[in-house]
Amino acid sequence: MTAATLDAFLNSYAGGDTLRSAAATVVRRLTEAAIKVRHAVNQGALGAAFAGTRGTNSAGDIQKDLDVFADDIFLDAMRHAPVALYASEELDQPVLIDTEAPLAVAIDPLDGSSNIETNVSLGTIFSILPATGVPGGGPAAPFLQPGARQLGAGFFIYGPQLALVLSLGSGTHIFVLSSRLGTFVQAYESRSIPLRTQEFAINAANYRHWDEAVRLYVDDCLKGGEGPREKDFNMRWIASLAADCYRILIRGGVFLYPGDQRKGYHRGRLRLVYEANPIAFLVEQAAGAATDTVNRILDIEPESLHQRVPVVFGSAREVQRIARYHLAPSSIGERAPLFGNRGLFRA
Repeated sequence: MTAATLDAFLNSYAGGDTLRSAAATVVRRLTEAAIKVRHAVNQGALGAAFAGTRGTNSAGDIQKDLDVFADDIFLDAMRHAPVALYASEELDQPVLIDTEAPLAVAIDPLDGSSNIETNVSLGTIFSILPATGVPGGGPAAPFLQPGARQLGAGFFIYGPQLALVLSLGSGTHIFVLSSRLGTFVQAYESRSIPLRTQEFAINAANYRHWDEAVRLYVDDCLKGGEGPREKDFNMRWIASLAADCYRILIRGGVFLYPGDQRKGYHRGRLRLVYEANPIAFLVEQAAGAATDTVNRILDIEPESLHQRVPVVFGSAREVQRIARYHLAPSSIGERAPLFGNRGLFRA
């Protein structure tokens, strides 16, 4: 059986519905822009947009030339789509495009750009929202809606293949750009993340800064078959949110980027609007779960455009377990006194 093209998928999704047709058009324009960004990424150090930094962006992160290049490409693409407002990690305020358009798009134009020089997979993460919002919210109003109101979300991953992970509210689907056909073709239909896992992703270098609940969880995983979990775990960390999420969608796992005690990290580092909400939407549509360690990400009402949040997502049972480590660690039956609270990283 021949796999469906992205265009056929979008046509089937849209039907005769005006709002769905608008969302489908947004996805089409995003894919055109992603192909241009991929070409720049593939040029590596040989490309004009590759080298150099420009200080910091609105969120305080180092801004590279390729970040700005990607943002310009996606903004231009949205000028040719039914989009009222465009919000980006690279911009202080949303850009007003068309007051009559029904949609708003929030985007992280180049996720993982700190990995540019090391040839690790990068991504583009996006969220599609109705161009309404909270009363009195001004231009940012559509982006201050809880993530549960997203009409769609997705990310492109610039890796060995150019892939699009997409959900329009009915499952999470993966499309890969076919060089032979010159279009995106469905590679995986309605991904389902396994409930349980033996793989977690976290930056272990920050262990000393974590809250006790996170340390206890990681300690228990690292104790393996002889510890309270009674099974061996693998640990992964790519430092590219899109790449880590893609791996979890393909083979399961759990991802943790908690808040910690460092200055500026107490409320986490990932952006709620541009990163956490679209990733949570994709993960939930794939039978996974996503929280701020305790609360469902998609229920959080953003307070500001560039708000940061702790993030845990992946296999639903493991995400639930991590919440229990924060709320009631004594209720976890395997944590018998025999194992104690002394971690492998501690003296």
